[in-house]
Amino acid sequence: MNFQLDFIEDKVEFFDATDLLVLEKKIEAKIEENKAILLGVHSVSHQMYVTEKGQTFYTAVVHFKRKK
Repeated sequence: MNFQLDFIEDKVEFFDATDLLVLEKKIEAKIEENKAILLGVHSVSHQMYVTEKGQTFYTAVVHFKRKK
């Protein structure tokens, strides 16, 4: 019986929220989850968008890479 482990090398996740603190909490929770599978944050990109009605939306893309 052969048993082979394949590790996740890269993972990109997208987040959105209408409040910056909520977005930060979502990202922090995912960072903790990904630590369990040996992934660390490689880069973070974020943007803010304001609608015509004045509502703000925050988005972020987090790139996780395997810790070596």
